[in-house]
Amino acid sequence: MNSPADAIAQVVSGLRELLSGDTLAGLSDADRAALLVGLGEVSRLTDAATVEAVATADVEFGHRFGCRGMNELLRRATLVDAPTAGRIIRAADAVAREVSLVSGERMPARWPAMREALLDGAVGVTGLLVAVGPLEAARDRITLEERLWADANLAAFARGENLPDVDADGAEADSVGASVSADLEDDADADADGDAPGPGPRASAEDLKLFASALAVGLDPDGAEPSDLEAQSRRFFTVGRLRNGVHPVHGNLTPEVAAAWQLIADAYNNPKVGGAPAPGVRFEPAPDNDGADPDGDGADGDPDTDGGEGEDRFNIDPRNLIDSRTPGQKRHDALAAVLGIAARHDDMPSLGGAAPTLVVHVDAKDLATGTGWATIPGAETPVPLSVAAHTACTGAVQRVLFDEGRIIGITTTDRVFTVHQRRAIVARDKECLIPGCHVPASWCEIHHVTEHAKGGSTHTDNGVPLCWWHHRSLDRSGWEIRMNGGVPQIRGPEWWDPQQRWRTPRHSVPVKPPGRPVLRT
Repeated sequence: MNSPADAIAQVVSGLRELLSGDTLAGLSDADRAALLVGLGEVSRLTDAATVEAVATADVEFGHRFGCRGMNELLRRATLVDAPTAGRIIRAADAVAREVSLVSGERMPARWPAMREALLDGAVGVTGLLVAVGPLEAARDRITLEERLWADANLAAFARGENLPDVDADGAEADSVGASVSADLEDDADADADGDAPGPGPRASAEDLKLFASALAVGLDPDGAEPSDLEAQSRRFFTVGRLRNGVHPVHGNLTPEVAAAWQLIADAYNNPKVGGAPAPGVRFEPAPDNDGADPDGDGADGDPDTDGGEGEDRFNIDPRNLIDSRTPGQKRHDALAAVLGIAARHDDMPSLGGAAPTLVVHVDAKDLATGTGWATIPGAETPVPLSVAAHTACTGAVQRVLFDEGRIIGITTTDRVFTVHQRRAIVARDKECLIPGCHVPASWCEIHHVTEHAKGGSTHTDNGVPLCWWHHRSLDRSGWEIRMNGGVPQIRGPEWWDPQQRWRTPRHSVPVKPPGRPVLRT
């Protein structure tokens, strides 16, 4: 019997022979497509052999060959780079079978069904990692039974087989896990004659990634909050120093900001548009105030809003205690606000007859209970419900009623403040309502103080300006907002105001001295 190395040598010899001469150049289209399918099989099986060789090696294997570890040995033996070697090692960790200290036998892998799919050639390293990745991120919040249930479904999906019709406990499908598979298999439950479908094509890595994300959402509905908190802590945007005539840009964007940017890019890159408008300067007449606060000073005789003398420690933030964001995070949030302003600008090209619009999908039941996830078309990962609530506060809500996959009803609730209402609110409040944040109100989003879903109206007496970040984080920041006779008031967290009093924010924008005209540019 040949050794494994001899078997691999035979495969290598066959491939070298295939590549010699012009054999591939003379292939027909059908033969070329069949060759690519076969080479994909060989590639996945090569991945499986590499992963299994690493998974069955002991921790000292690399050291015995003069390497610092398995990563260096893989780089030297297979001539791959460090990131590729790291991915192979992570895949090996997912399918490794530990040795029992009692019997000496190998125990089942953490993902046994996906291991078999890997060894069968149904998935490669990329497919394995994108399949188990979303569920590994929730490993502390899902049970062993749920993980094994997801493992079986992932392996079946990878092979193109029918999904198992059992829940995480092995009973008839009636649990969360089973409902997830039922939702994902709605279109595959029966063919035109009502018969159960046969095996389908194998899933690509992209298909597996989407399927695994859907399973993770169903099994871990409470995972949105910690995932969002981690994303918020890692967001930043930085413009580097000039180098070779250009400024490098670096950063991490949250999913909804990346989706908003992609919509604007799609609008400008639409062939029907012809590209972005030429840069230049344009002068336009200043808009009227439409009767709201004609003086533009927001003064109403209340000492809390007229400015007054001296400093108010509740409206200044000299040591950045109120706003603890890093400079990179502030730049990220500024970019998010700029994208929102740009999307609704009159000169923005349209997509499908409308301005580039960020769409967030959420199940009505999840939105009512406040648990679960939301999705954004084009985004690679689900987003927390707070993103849906944030988007809905400043946009329209369209309810779509489905019955067995068919659309049977559409209703739309428009909760967008008009241009005239925005101008009036900007004139009244001048900047973000949160003390210490001086983002101009014209750059802010308009927040419904009383939620629209709870009867709040889209009216100037129910709208206040909040910058993108403070609007995005309002529900967990400790800040509270109310309207008192049409005047916004705020109550901050206990660390900011131990007395927990409702206070009227002062504005950093200087007020006009009595009798002095307002100069407009």
